[in-house]
Amino acid sequence: MPTIGWIFLILALALIVGGLMILRDSAHSMKISDEKMKKIRARQKELEAQDKEDDDWK
Repeated sequence: MPTIGWIFLILALALIVGGLMILRDSAHSMKISDEKMKKIRARQKELEAQDKEDDDWK
């Protein structure tokens, strides 16, 4: 393989690994407020109750 091929290959691998590392570092940086978490949990309970009701109906 010519030298330019190796350069492109190494560059592509570096971009992939770098992107994955940035994604990993930013994965836990989103903070959710307590109010939003309460809304999420309430909505989840509503959906579970609805699913249970639908299952009982069938």
